[in-house]
Amino acid sequence: MLTVTTANVNGLRAAAKKGFVEWLAGTSADAVCLQEVRAEEAQLPEEVRSPEGWFTVHAPAAAKGRAGVSLYTRREPDAVRIGFGSAEFDSSGRYVEADLPGVTVASLYLPSGEVGTERQDEKYRFMGEFLPYLKELRTRAAAGGREVVVCGDWNIAHREADLKNWKSNKKNAGFLPEEREWLSRVLDEGDGGYVDVVRALHPEQEGPYSWWSYRGRAFDNDSGWRIDYQIATPGLAAKAVKAHVERAASHGERWSDHAPVTAVYEL
Repeated sequence: MLTVTTANVNGLRAAAKKGFVEWLAGTSADAVCLQEVRAEEAQLPEEVRSPEGWFTVHAPAAAKGRAGVSLYTRREPDAVRIGFGSAEFDSSGRYVEADLPGVTVASLYLPSGEVGTERQDEKYRFMGEFLPYLKELRTRAAAGGREVVVCGDWNIAHREADLKNWKSNKKNAGFLPEEREWLSRVLDEGDGGYVDVVRALHPEQEGPYSWWSYRGRAFDNDSGWRIDYQIATPGLAAKAVKAHVERAASHGERWSDHAPVTAVYEL
């Protein structure tokens, strides 16, 4: 069995004070992918920088206090790679991958974007470079008899079932037609060739949502977005036996505005 969890921590130092340390101590995951760490390794408290029983790799952004991704694995990876060969994005703290036996696990923090601003242009540039890399990664892994799972905050709700208020968000970043079409390409058997693991296991479910705004009563009303994904090669996706969102019992028990998304693969 391989259990993988992905979580946008919305600042790892803050999350550590609100329950992440206790969550990590109690998880049964073999690999944990974190996004929006927003800290350099030296700034992290020891219990999250290198917790007992875990091998860790941290890939902070060159811009202090922004982005940042991390990977925690129970066993030492055979290899680790930061970035995906992008001159613009490899120092932006948005991608790290590790080779475990038979499986490459990656943590991704795709730019969120904002309509009409440079941030949206940045998002499109990232998407334009990342899809060819995903195809290359899939091909390279297959040649070595390996599978791939790219976990993280993709910052795109793919379908209407992936966000509560989709009608009012059709012109907002995260649910734009261009973004959704790009994710469709990632998941197209003849193009990107990957599978949305949670959706494959729960094809008819609304959500399950993984992010809720801190504004208003979004969490209490389950008015959320499903933007945190485990996107896997078909061989691995077919071995997924269950997946769920680890939604906190109450608003006050959250240590991030995102919830962890966990999948179990029967290898």
